[in-house]
Amino acid sequence: MNMKEKILMTVFLSLSIAACQRQPQETDTAQPLNSSSPLAAQLDQAGEKIGKYLDQLDNPKTSQQKRIQILCKDYPTVYKTEYMPALLKLHSNEYTSEGLLFDLDIVLDFYKKGANIEC
Repeated sequence: MNMKEKILMTVFLSLSIAACQRQPQETDTAQPLNSSSPLAAQLDQAGEKIGKYLDQLDNPKTSQQKRIQILCKDYPTVYKTEYMPALLKLHSNEYTSEGLLFDLDIVLDFYKKGANIEC
């Protein structure tokens, strides 16, 4: 069951990131390219960072100290200061701060429980 949840969460996050990376191209026709390009680049960069954090968390060789650093500091910081603002600006009618913070909590809780970590 734990492995099944892990796979589902990874698939969910991968699809979310992939969908967000494709959508700015669709909205570019409604907005000038220059106004959305920096936000799209910020979203892509933050998504890549988040992906790397998830890869490290999924790697059994990652030390407990590194997991604590990622889950308690790095991941939430990148998500809240880079990923969320860009996503909300690009897709304000599709996402809310509350919904994104809820998603963050779900992911963090999943990995914290799996690694027995409390921040």
